[in-house]
Amino acid sequence: MTSILRSPQALQLTLALIKPDAVAHPLILEAVHQQILSNKFLIVRMRELLWRKEDCQKFYREHEDSVVSASREIAAFFPDFSEQRWYEEEEPQLRCGPVHYSPEGGIHFAAPAGGLGPA
Repeated sequence: MTSILRSPQALQLTLALIKPDAVAHPLILEAVHQQILSNKFLIVRMRELLWRKEDCQKFYREHEDSVVSASREIAAFFPDFSEQRWYEEEEPQLRCGPVHYSPEGGIHFAAPAGGLGPA
């Protein structure tokens, strides 16, 4: 699937967490995934993990509705992800397109010049 975004505004990062009861049912998980895509969200990273109850409690206890909290949460789930690098390098490419979606990887990526595949 290829699409072209032409947005004058910078894209924003959003962290989506899908709870275990949805993940346990493949049809529900696929419906959630399709809902994310149909609402024109770009999936730039995806990861499955299993947390202990204590980890979940700590995560939600520290959760605040702020940009600082969002950055901290993204770092917790994607330790190799550089938010600064994403905003400097990936965000402009994703915003201006063309953008491809990889069903195998479950993520969107900016189309490299002259070919297909993640940049």
